[in-house]
Amino acid sequence: MEQPYWKQKKILLVDDEKALLDMVRDFLQEDGYTQIKTAGTAAEAVAAAKDWNPDFAVLDVMLPKVDGFSLLERLRTFTAIPVLFLTARGEDEDKIKGLGLGADDYMVKPFLPRELLLRVGIILRRYYREDN
Repeated sequence: MEQPYWKQKKILLVDDEKALLDMVRDFLQEDGYTQIKTAGTAAEAVAAAKDWNPDFAVLDVMLPKVDGFSLLERLRTFTAIPVLFLTARGEDEDKIKGLGLGADDYMVKPFLPRELLLRVGIILRRYYREDN
């Protein structure tokens, strides 16, 4: 059976915790997503976004050297892809800042894997219609 069109979109995962990156990648792959790239720093994420041209990004806020908020601002200089923050920073001010910078959603760790999968699917279906 062919996967739904949104599961064929390219997803960039950005987090400095390799174990978490691997876990989220595995959740997505088990759910049928086939094009996933990971990055552990903002610099790697910017390079991947420019070279690979992802359709969607999941960003952590707490990254080494450059935080996820600054990363989103940098990404917005050359792409309008949808972004979901997945982070341990759950203060109201952080959520408001992330959403105010243009993130499409904000989830706090620890998280329910199924909820993450649902939110990713909702965002991808909203941004990319089947006929696009």
